[in-house]
Amino acid sequence: MTNVSLVTTFILTGLPHAAELDPLLFGIFLVIYVLTVVGNLLILLVITVDSHLHTPMYYFLTNLSFIDMWFSTVTVPKMLMTLVSPGGRAISLHSCVAQLYSFHFLGSTECFLYTVMSFDRYLAISYPLRYASMMSGQACALLATAMWLSGSLHSAVQTTLTFRLPYCGPSRIQHYFCDAPPILKLACADTSTNEMVIFVNIGVVASGCFLLIALSYVSIVCSILKIRTSQGRHRAFQTCASHCIVVLCFFVPCVFIYLRPGSKDAVDGIVAVFYTVLTPLLNPVVYTLRNKEVRKALLKLKDRVVYSHSK
Repeated sequence: MTNVSLVTTFILTGLPHAAELDPLLFGIFLVIYVLTVVGNLLILLVITVDSHLHTPMYYFLTNLSFIDMWFSTVTVPKMLMTLVSPGGRAISLHSCVAQLYSFHFLGSTECFLYTVMSFDRYLAISYPLRYASMMSGQACALLATAMWLSGSLHSAVQTTLTFRLPYCGPSRIQHYFCDAPPILKLACADTSTNEMVIFVNIGVVASGCFLLIALSYVSIVCSILKIRTSQGRHRAFQTCASHCIVVLCFFVPCVFIYLRPGSKDAVDGIVAVFYTVLTPLLNPVVYTLRNKEVRKALLKLKDRVVYSHSK
């Protein structure tokens, strides 16, 4: 191979928008980011200190809060930097590799987690008497370990495939963070094999998880319809509704970006905002406002804090 000058720094173009909107967008995304981090930290704190919430459902919810907090942190601060100064658009090759790996690691782990959470709800509603023994602490820990390891492996494949290619210019990434599709467009080599493998890789994970989630919820609906009391049916539907909302907000944009033919950079950037910025915020909003147990635990925590300050 001939000696070529490889790119060591990329330039992120950021979200497509008029320059005069920079301060407004910065303010909006900063507020959303702060609410996301504080909201998810609050869920982690509440579930940790309240012994009534030490159940499999809330164990997986703490995993989701932890992932969403960092998932947003991987992309949003850099996006804010692109809005405040032209110099903030630059990102080194090593930082780009780290961002891509972290993004796909957390994203794919969240994908696996939604599948595990739907399976947990299926067991809780379909086998209420055997649920405690089936979803023991050991079983939950094994499921969590498996999903984190699977997410790490999936991301390692994505990152290795993307950065094994030479990048010798241009260096402008048409996105507000380092993601595989816009980066591959900058490679000075044939990327057709990479694109196909990445398409299949993400396709298998996303479609496989979504299929398992759909099967779980079909079984859940069948079990709910067998519940004799309307109050029992309503409570069961309410428990699963919040999960379904978050799942749809996560999967629909991912499928749109990664599993459709062709790619429109501007559209992809805007759609990506849904699952990198808005979905992590939905987690604390949906699970606290729609969940009586979490709301009760929050009030209990507030009373405890007020009492400790009044002493």
